[in-house]
Amino acid sequence: MKEFELLNIPLIEWIGYVASTLVLISLSLSSILRLRIFNLFGAAVFSFYGFYIGSLPVGIMNLIIVFTNLYYLQKLYFQKDKFEIVESKSNQEYVLKFLNHFKKDIQKYSPDFNLDLNKNQIILMVMRNMNMAGIFVAKDDGDRLEVELDYVTPQYRDYKNGAFIFSHFRKAIKVKEYKTIIANSQNPQQIKYLKKMGFIQDKSARNKKQYFLRL
Repeated sequence: MKEFELLNIPLIEWIGYVASTLVLISLSLSSILRLRIFNLFGAAVFSFYGFYIGSLPVGIMNLIIVFTNLYYLQKLYFQKDKFEIVESKSNQEYVLKFLNHFKKDIQKYSPDFNLDLNKNQIILMVMRNMNMAGIFVAKDDGDRLEVELDYVTPQYRDYKNGAFIFSHFRKAIKVKEYKTIIANSQNPQQIKYLKKMGFIQDKSARNKKQYFLRL
């Protein structure tokens, strides 16, 4: 029976191309979690490809990579991270250096953000396992907070930072006077994140890009 072909290329070769593409994509990702996931699928397909064409080194090596990725993925999912919040009052110079370092990436998600140390802003730095993982800037507006920046560094974008920061506002005694957190976004990724954190679109607002979270 003739092997299935597409554009005169055997199916098994297409499988090899798919595996190569998945591995290539994984190497271009900054998020460790996504890198591991894409690399896992790429290695799995490559392993199948190797065994199918009778190349044991390719099949075995990629099978080992599959189990290696599974090992590190379960560590990423189940490890207990230690979070800490550092207020910026005595760390303004570090905040400015952090924002400058990630300026281009921040502009992708918050192009209108502008830090003004003279405004009544709450600036919190999020430490994760003693590594700087993100920064949260909000405007104090009476009984509510308006988010001006909620930025997480690429390697920590797994929603844990957001869950911690908003939990902080629910539990901290000094911010109990706040009833609502407001956020504005038209970025699809940012909106997905906000909804994951429990934000609801404010359909009564003039601009339909506003979301709110009740505390």
